[in-house]
Amino acid sequence: MCSVHCVAYCQKDAQQKQTTPGRRPKQNKPKLGKSTDKGPRAATGKPKIKASPAAPAQTVLTQVLNRGKFKRVGETISVQSGDTLELRCRGKPVQWSVPSYLEEDDDGRLRIVQQERYGVLTLVNTTGADTGEYTCFPMYCEDTDCRKEYQKANKVFVFFPDPHELFVPSSDYYEVIQLRSNWPTVLPCQVTSPEAKVTLHREFPPAEVAVDGTEISFNVRKGMTIHRPRPYHAGALFCVASLGNLRQSSTKYMLIYVNYPMAPPAPVIQASSGSVGVGDNLQVSCSVIGEQDVGVEFIWEYPGQQIGRPLYTQENISPVAGGSARQQSKSVLLVDEARDMDEGMYTCTAQNLQGAKSVSTTVKVVPKVKPKKPLTNKTK
Repeated sequence: MCSVHCVAYCQKDAQQKQTTPGRRPKQNKPKLGKSTDKGPRAATGKPKIKASPAAPAQTVLTQVLNRGKFKRVGETISVQSGDTLELRCRGKPVQWSVPSYLEEDDDGRLRIVQQERYGVLTLVNTTGADTGEYTCFPMYCEDTDCRKEYQKANKVFVFFPDPHELFVPSSDYYEVIQLRSNWPTVLPCQVTSPEAKVTLHREFPPAEVAVDGTEISFNVRKGMTIHRPRPYHAGALFCVASLGNLRQSSTKYMLIYVNYPMAPPAPVIQASSGSVGVGDNLQVSCSVIGEQDVGVEFIWEYPGQQIGRPLYTQENISPVAGGSARQQSKSVLLVDEARDMDEGMYTCTAQNLQGAKSVSTTVKVVPKVKPKKPLTNKTK
């Protein structure tokens, strides 16, 4: 009985110790502000933002109309001849570019002033000859070293309509222009008024030349452009401008067609023999295959040149088979009765309007072998 009672008492006492009145058992609660996850912690701070440098102010070109009134210019503007042109360009400092006519001689009519934040160009007593492109270049300076910032240039083409001159005057009665087969050709018949109507004419036989916008086009700021010159474009041409009751002809342009090559020549050199005996003849040929009707000039350098051996060459041009409109130009250097002084390097330089290229070969001159005398039997 005692043992049973003792066991019951011990169990009751253990229960009382586990649930003591006034004290709660501890609970494993996570602390505030701390994560129970042992993995990497996420950043809670704000990311740092780097301040980007301020973009430089763009160059602005404006026209000063009168005191306190400005107008931002477009690609072109018109100022009546006799009036004053005043342009203002923001930047410190800036540099101006004007038509070549004004660069050569402005008669004191052109004035350029640099203010604290902008440059000012003023042109007084204007004429139709002042028509052209005016450009403002902002300058990038490091100490005293300054250079133009071409990518930030601001330009405007200014017309100066003249009631007596439809074309920008020229001191030349005629101008020779080369028509290059691989390059557009511009006939600079510029007008003083964008309202003028311009046509192209041939002097002989007298005829108007079609301006279709593809083969030949007209730009009021540049003149006539022949985009792909051909032999039939050659001759004497001129422009005719009309505006209202006024009709005038431009300078005459003498167009000379030149078939320009696409690339410098690629010559090939070959000697008739790598070695030649003394007294024998030698031939060294240099040939170029290129476009038809494209001239090639050959220049030779050879050992005998140093002691005065004269140059003898034969040149010819022959078409290349296959109908590819190509030709072979060839030059052959003739060396008669070679001597020791003719031994050495032979160089051929082929040149056309696009450039030149040289090739070389070496020739050896060897003593001529004398034939052996036949052996004769001696008789006693």
